[in-house]
This record gives sequence, structure tokens and C-alpha cells, in this order.
Amino acid sequence: MNNLNDAFQKIGNWWFDLHYTQIQKRGLLAMAAIAIALSSFLVLRGASTEIIALPIAPIEIVAPEIMIDVAGAVNKPGVYSLPSSSRVIDAIKAAGNSAPGADLSDINLARVIKDGEQIYVNSTVVNTKGIRVSKTIRKGPVNINRATASELDSLDGIGPVIAKRIVEYRTVNGPFMAIEDLQKVSGIGVVKFAQLKVKVRV
Repeated sequence: MNNLNDAFQKIGNWWFDLHYTQIQKRGLLAMAAIAIALSSFLVLRGASTEIIALPIAPIEIVAPEIMIDVAGAVNKPGVYSLPSSSRVIDAIKAAGNSAPGADLSDINLARVIKDGEQIYVNSTVVNTKGIRVSKTIRKGPVNINRATASELDSLDGIGPVIAKRIVEYRTVNGPFMAIEDLQKVSGIGVVKFAQLKVKVRV
């Protein structure tokens, strides 16, 4: 208590010893009061303000899509939009799955498909010996993306070995985009391709 009284006594002595007029002293008191009031307001206001964090919107990454034509022995043939990483089996499922009698034996269902590609599912029939065989209607040039090894073997200049290589090539790399791509198959050079180009199509 004595310390507090001494402090007030010192402040009083300092105040009376100031070489200010009464008006100046009152102005000084008014400015001090305003400063204290403003500081108290800011402190109290800042302490009571609730900081609300803005919600973070999730970033949605949309995978690019490709257009695929699914035809042949499927339930709903047509053009479908699929994610770019889709495989042949996904395209067939998008077309309502394979239809009864479909022959999937010569299709690589696990192959990743490309934009603008056509997936064609052959149908099968049972011959007189009860053996399932591909049902193919041949009109004009042979479609190198659909023909079986035996159908390719029937072409002049294509034997069973090269026919098998053609089927293996499209199974691994996908369908031929142009008949000129046949030259990428081992055993088909410029001369042999010149003999074949009028007999095949894509």
C-alpha cells in the first residue's frame, strides 16, 4: 500500500511541476484518455473476434476420354466414350457385353485401346462336325483387322507363318490403322505388300 501511495505521490509531484498551462494540461489528459480508450477497444475487440477458416474446395481431376466404336457380336453396338486407360474388355462391357455366339478367342481382352479404334467381335457357328468356327462373310478385300489366320493364309503370297505373324502383331499392338502398316510385320516387304494391297482393307 505504501508503494502505491508513493507512486501516486510521485505522479502528482511530476504533474504539478510540469511547465504547462491549465489548458495544455487538460489537453494532455484528454489525449491520454482517448489513447487509453482506443487501445482498450482494439484489445477487447481483437480478443473476441472469431477466426473462421475458409473451406478448402477439393480439386477434381478428370481423366481424359477416348471414343471407341464397338461392333460385331455385342448386345449394343455403337460408339462409346471411355477413360483413356480402358482396355478391350471395358469397351465390350460398355457395349452391353458380348452377344450369344460371340467368338472372343482371337481378341486380346487385356489390351489398352486407342482413341478412334474399332473393336470388332466375331460371331461363331458350329459346323457339321460340331466344331465352332468363325462366321465370316467375305465380300471383296479381306479386312486385316478381323480376318482369322486361315483367312489371311488364303491370300496369295501369305502363308501360314506370315498369317500367324499378322494376327500376333495386331493382338499385341492393336488394329492396323492403314493397310500400309502390314509392312511392319516381319516377312512383308515392299514387293509382297504391292501384291497384297489390292486384296486387303482395314
